[in-house]
Amino acid sequence: MMLSHDVTGDGTPVLLLHSTVCDRRMWDPQVPVLAGAGCQVIRCDFPGFGETPMPTESQNEADDVSELLDRLDVGATAVIAASGGGQVGLEFASRWPARVTSLILLCTAWGGHERGPELRAFGAREDELLEAGDVAAAVELNVETWVGPAADEATRDRVRVMQRHAFEVQLAAVDVPPSIGHETELKAITAPTLLVSGAHDLPDFRQTAAELAGLLPGSQHVELDWAGHLPSLERPDLVNPLLLSFLRDRP
Repeated sequence: MMLSHDVTGDGTPVLLLHSTVCDRRMWDPQVPVLAGAGCQVIRCDFPGFGETPMPTESQNEADDVSELLDRLDVGATAVIAASGGGQVGLEFASRWPARVTSLILLCTAWGGHERGPELRAFGAREDELLEAGDVAAAVELNVETWVGPAADEATRDRVRVMQRHAFEVQLAAVDVPPSIGHETELKAITAPTLLVSGAHDLPDFRQTAAELAGLLPGSQHVELDWAGHLPSLERPDLVNPLLLSFLRDRP
């Protein structure tokens, strides 16, 4: 499936994969900074988010990312990915290790982590609200859960807009085909990896970062004491230098 996307700047490719609370607009604070540092910034919307419609046939997000890079004639790229996008980034880096020069995962999800009680409770409550048709309350639940205390109200509003749009697109879809699953072989990942977690995030994502740091050779784990689940939106002034520093230190 062709993913809606945009490309900004020239130079070293950097691919941005969004959280499934948001869409590619979550990277608005990063795009001009990365492009200004000499990067070709590529960002896309996963199916059912932003400007990419729901799929009409079975698909796999990592396959979609590979196809997008092929169409853009990008052989290898740095990858910066958040939350659910991080899970796609991990799969992509494991299946095509030569295409990922470095990997930055912000509060990443990972299929190898068993969900804890807080995350299961969130999912159950979200399902309950959506089944009752209370999309507004489901949006607020997501904002309260995923946006950390350092974020201002304008940032919360941006997340509201992105999450509501995703709900509207996904709830309107009928007969959605199942996704194609692939195992993520962590041992196949060769890219230097930075794992970022937030002290105000749910325990699952803090634990995932710690677990992955122990499984990915040469990886680094940084926990931000001020951050929730979306640090690149909550305090881009603090996250952007961290991203640039890691990218500049890699060949």
